Amino acid sequence: MSGFLSSMGIGANRSSSKSPARPTQQQLQQQQGGKVPPVPGSYHVDPHQQQANNAPFPRGPGGQPTRGQQQHDRLYLCLPFVKAALVKGNFKTIVALPRYVDVNEWVAVNLVDLFNNLNLFYSVVTEFCTVENNPTMSAGPGMDYTWIDANRKRVKLPAPQYIDYVLTWVEGLIKDESVFPTKAGREFSPNFPSVARHIYTQLLRIFAHLYHAHYPIFLHLSSEGHLNSLFAHFLTFGREFDLLEEKETRAPKEGWPFVVGDLMDAWKGLGVLEP
Repeated sequence: MSGFLSSMGIGANRSSSKSPARPTQQQLQQQQGGKVPPVPGSYHVDPHQQQANNAPFPRGPGGQPTRGQQQHDRLYLCLPFVKAALVKGNFKTIVALPRYVDVNEWVAVNLVDLFNNLNLFYSVVTEFCTVENNPTMSAGPGMDYTWIDANRKRVKLPAPQYIDYVLTWVEGLIKDESVFPTKAGREFSPNFPSVARHIYTQLLRIFAHLYHAHYPIFLHLSSEGHLNSLFAHFLTFGREFDLLEEKETRAPKEGWPFVVGDLMDAWKGLGVLEP
C-alpha cells in the first residue's frame, strides 16, 4: 500500500516518510484544562440540531432523488469517482492470513501499516481540517462522534482535536510492548483482539470524516483512487478478521446518508467488496 502512496508524492515508503506531528501529553492536558480524555467515544446524534442539518436528503415520489438532492450528491458515490481505484477486483486475496503466520501478528502488522497510511492521507488535509471548518467530528448530517472525558461524559470536540487524540492514543499503543510486542519471546495479551477492534473502530471514524468533509480535496489532487483503494483494503481487512462492528457501518436512523455503509453498498455492487 505504501507503493501507491509514493505515487502521490506524499511519502516514498513507511520508513522514510514522516507523519504529521502529534501533540504531546502536556499539550493535550493544556487543551483540556489539565484533563486528558482517556478513550475515544461513540456516536452522538443531536436531536436539537436544525432540521436542515439533521434530516436525510428529501426524495420525490417513488423514492427518487429530488433536484435538491441531486445538487447535493455526495461525490464519493458519484461516477466515475466511486469506481476510481489502483487495485482492480476484490481485496480478499490481499488480506488473507498467510500460511504459518500467527493471526495476532498478522492483525498487528496490518493495523500498524493501515495506521501509518491513514496518517499520511490525513496529513494531506490538515490545513483544511480546522476548528473553524470542522467544529465537530462529523461523519454525516446530524451525526457526530464524541469523546469520553475523564469524568466518563461524552464531549463534542472539533474534528482536528478529536483526530489528534485518536492518532496520539493509537501511536502510544503501538509503541507499548505489552500491546504490540516486537521482542523475541514476548506474547500478545489475551485482550489484544479487543484492543485491535477498538483501534480499528477509531481509524474507521477518521476515514468516515475524511470522505464526508474533505473528499473534494482528494479529487482536486487526483488522488481519489488512492484513497478508495486504501479504504476498500481497510474495510476488507476489518471484515475478514472480525474488527468491523455492524453498528459502525450504518447511520443511527434508517434512511440517513452515511459514508461507510453507503460506500460499502456501492462497492459490493461493483464487486470491489464481497456481498
